[in-house]
Amino acid sequence: MSLRLHLLETPAATAWLTARGIAYRRLPSTPGLGGAVRDDAATTPTATAPLPAAHVLEVTTPLPRTHALDHELAAARCDWGWWSPSWNFAALRLFVTDMDSTLITVECIDEIAEAVGKKAEVARITEAAMEGKLDFRAALTARVALLKGLPATELDAIVRTVVQYTPGARALVAALKAQGTFCLLVSGGFTHFTAPIAAELGFDAHVANRLEIDAQGRLTGRVLAPIIDAAAKRDALLAARAQLGCDRNAILAAGDGANDRLMLQEAGLRLGYRPKAVLLPELNLVSMTAGLALPLWLCR
Repeated sequence: MSLRLHLLETPAATAWLTARGIAYRRLPSTPGLGGAVRDDAATTPTATAPLPAAHVLEVTTPLPRTHALDHELAAARCDWGWWSPSWNFAALRLFVTDMDSTLITVECIDEIAEAVGKKAEVARITEAAMEGKLDFRAALTARVALLKGLPATELDAIVRTVVQYTPGARALVAALKAQGTFCLLVSGGFTHFTAPIAAELGFDAHVANRLEIDAQGRLTGRVLAPIIDAAAKRDALLAARAQLGCDRNAILAAGDGANDRLMLQEAGLRLGYRPKAVLLPELNLVSMTAGLALPLWLCR
């Protein structure tokens, strides 16, 4: 099946197309977008504003997909999709998304580590794990061990004061829920964060790691079994798919790092939000600047 390169119309996209001498056309606006859903601003969670209108550019020059081209688009800060005729946003029945640096703008474990003065050390391990340079389970165990002794109440404060949603997160979930799509939050992070976030945004279910807490209400530095790693994320998606009885083309999955690879491979629509380079080959939608509302324009 021939794939067509679609880009959101941005200064970065038009500059890249012009510099490469690539022919393109502006697609007609899709009715019902722009003001159809509303999104909270990332820096003011209680405020609402309509999503801005967006236009899509379709490349008309024959342009086969290559790893080098995807890396070039990412470096140019474009927002793009390798469009397939099988895409149908309105037909999506399952949405599965990662949390840290995808649905929200931070890595929660790094923010927890700041409370014990070890953010830089933990952040280095997090980055290596996301890039696929470290085994996720080993990286998780090492990072959580550094949090030993922290009062669990500190986690609630981090949720209230540090967590911010990625622009478009509310809008995307709201649009999907409005058409009856089952929304599942799956994270290698922790239930202390997925539970309130899932409840606030209206997710149907959430799966994440559980931190062990001692009788004094402090973190023990251990994670309770089972560990939610790449395989567990994939299994959660497959279980939801079996429950719903839908095929892969009815699934949208979103992530940003190596731990999301197996999960993304099971979805027809695979969205990366500012993804690590190692993940680019698995994606057919990439958002570098437009937030998570990207599928609202590129998938219809």
